[in-house]
Amino acid sequence: MEESKLTTGNARQERGYRGEDGWTFIETLVVLGIVLILTATVGFMAARYLGKAREVAAKSQIETFSLAIQSYYLDCGSFPTEDQGLDALWQKPTLSPVPSAWTGPYLMKKTPLDPWGNPYVYEVPGPNGLPFSIASYGADGSPGGEGADADLFSY
Repeated sequence: MEESKLTTGNARQERGYRGEDGWTFIETLVVLGIVLILTATVGFMAARYLGKAREVAAKSQIETFSLAIQSYYLDCGSFPTEDQGLDALWQKPTLSPVPSAWTGPYLMKKTPLDPWGNPYVYEVPGPNGLPFSIASYGADGSPGGEGADADLFSY
């Protein structure tokens, strides 16, 4: 029996077992650095896609409002006034002229804010002879801009 204990002990010494094997501080820092770089890369990619998703959502909502306004026009014979706004698509307007043929709601839920938290801008008549326009002024909430601040229109 003593011989097998000695053999086992010698085998450990031959393989280089010291009882203190593990990660060094430098190795741990290198692994943490790699993880941080990968996380930052994914974060930047997600932020870019989030901006694109907001733009697509705003365009989709503007298109939905446009369709609802056209349905409103078919029922009421006129477009909602600027004072009535897009809320006329959700509940019957109380401001003059009150449409007697209103059969809404023309939207499934109350008019939301744009994806950046700003109200949509509704104008009657719209530019260039259009009957109406709906706009989102982008992330900055003011006319003009580029990138995330770019304006989106129904036309």
